[in-house]
Amino acid sequence: MARKRLIIEMGMGIDQHGQDPTVAASRAVRNAIAHNALPGVWEVAGLSHPNQMIIEVQVAVPYPEQVREEEVLAVLPFGRKTLTVESGGMVVQGRAIPELNDKNDEMLIAIAAVTVLIEND
Repeated sequence: MARKRLIIEMGMGIDQHGQDPTVAASRAVRNAIAHNALPGVWEVAGLSHPNQMIIEVQVAVPYPEQVREEEVLAVLPFGRKTLTVESGGMVVQGRAIPELNDKNDEMLIAIAAVTVLIEND
């Protein structure tokens, strides 16, 4: 069965305190989908349920090996989801604040691309 892309959404997420790449990645995915509605899933593609969508997520973030994939994918409410995490994004020097449980002064920035596809007969 062939797949066709409906939309590609891009986003950015930052963890300013805590140095958690999962937080930055989740925020990037949330940012990518935050201002979208997909009526074409019903009206053009003819899907009967949003879980029929195929959602491929790519995230570039510092320390990708530390990303908890299931938490990032949990941001997406529907679909058959996959996640690819790669090294990228950015580390920016911020300010460590002990009361916020900072380990160091790094701010982690992640970028994400969320692609929604459908299967075509």
